[in-house]
Amino acid sequence: MKHLFVEHIPEKLEAGVLYVSLEYDTVVHSCACGCGNEVVTPLSPAEWSVNYDGRSISLSPSIGNWEFPCRSHYWIRRGKVDWAARWSNERIASVQEKDRVDREKLYEKPKIKMDSSPAVDVKPKRAKPLSVLEKIRSWLG
Repeated sequence: MKHLFVEHIPEKLEAGVLYVSLEYDTVVHSCACGCGNEVVTPLSPAEWSVNYDGRSISLSPSIGNWEFPCRSHYWIRRGKVDWAARWSNERIASVQEKDRVDREKLYEKPKIKMDSSPAVDVKPKRAKPLSVLEKIRSWLG
């Protein structure tokens, strides 16, 4: 699969292309089985990560299209599709529950402990958004 770094995902997806939007932390492609369904892989510690080696893209973990009629399951490694074994309904349900819990933990609001210390007026610094090149460099380590 070839890759394109884009800001916005196009309405019509070309088969065999990974559309990588660093701006929106998302990779989108047309299902590798050829069914034409749009596969959205959000990038976050609780969902997918992308590795760009300067020539090709890898996504981790595997992509299980359990909600599609095709129920395809594959890895994208160095721009190539590696087909994975079919999973049972029980295994799929177990992984989906684990993913749900991981997302809840990632996005839950931190608990704030109140104390009797005097209030301090602190103005947050406004962070400069990372450029696309800076995001790629941060992913490469």
